[in-house]
Amino acid sequence: MATVASLVAGLGWLALGGRIGSESAPTSSRPERWSSEQAWEWYDRRPWLCGFNYVPSTAVNTTEFWQAETFDAPTIDRELGWASEVGFNTSRVFIQYLVWKHDAEGLKRRLDRFLTIAKRHGMSVMPVLFDDCAFSGKEPYLGKQADPVPGIHNSQWTASPGLKRVTDRSVWPDLERYVKDLVGGFRDDPRVILWDLYNEPGNSGMGNKSLPLLQASFGWARSAGPRQPVTVGIWDDKLVDLNRCCIEESDAISFHRYGPIASVQDIIGRLTAHGRPIICTEWMSRVLGSRWETDLPVLKQARIGCYCWGLVNGKTQTHYPWGSPKGAPEPKDWHHDLFRKDGKPYRPAEIEAIRKILRGEG
Repeated sequence: MATVASLVAGLGWLALGGRIGSESAPTSSRPERWSSEQAWEWYDRRPWLCGFNYVPSTAVNTTEFWQAETFDAPTIDRELGWASEVGFNTSRVFIQYLVWKHDAEGLKRRLDRFLTIAKRHGMSVMPVLFDDCAFSGKEPYLGKQADPVPGIHNSQWTASPGLKRVTDRSVWPDLERYVKDLVGGFRDDPRVILWDLYNEPGNSGMGNKSLPLLQASFGWARSAGPRQPVTVGIWDDKLVDLNRCCIEESDAISFHRYGPIASVQDIIGRLTAHGRPIICTEWMSRVLGSRWETDLPVLKQARIGCYCWGLVNGKTQTHYPWGSPKGAPEPKDWHHDLFRKDGKPYRPAEIEAIRKILRGEG
């Protein structure tokens, strides 16, 4: 979900000896992260993770996804069915703090319903609790969400908990309750594969202002006693302090990478030095050189879990590239997404190639 400028740059901060900080010096207090042996034992018990970042085609952002009046179970069921037919076995979904604050019990019921639908289609779920991406430039708000702006990628996406709350320590006790309530409420749930605590910390110009909340989120989540691992993905080479925290605190190391497979292999090679399972929680941009037919076999062979961005072309409009102008026509090469809203593949040959790779035929 990052910008082009931040993602196409090389990860130079990883070049210094292939490591960031010390594996034995976590930045937060007890309880501690899993050992590498625990992380590998968890990872090796599971099939290769191959899935997608999911927002229903009828939701313009995470508020519309999760609030009671717009939670769209029939669409979710239908679209996850399409994904299951391709062979995907996992999905990553963003939760909105503001929806929890307004209706915590209702949000948990809807998350439970989502998990039930996903399980029925053979999929595990990776919930994401915080997010600094704020494409719309707005703070999150409840109620009817604005309509998408034609031609613009993720035109109404709002952050969680909202950029102002990230640095407002007066609301942190409530953010702590949010993390502990969700992680604690689903800590033994086998439908939850992994907790992604914070998507792209430091995005939207936040930089190191997000570091204290990032650090706190690891402690809050671990104090809830989850049986699942926790992670936060590295995504921008310039955010050295944030990246250090992500790598030193995550049970399984995760990252985002959009671009040719060589750039994905480069970061994987560098992260391997940390001796933990590696998962790419965001990838696949056709306009930046990603290709399902050639890239997915590489990830499968290396057993790197991977979650592409986007499943169904909908109100988030992520088939448009970052920076696409208002009113732009549908791009010839979609940035993200696999299906149109009626279930027809954007590129049938691409879907067939994915099926063959996931079945072990390619």
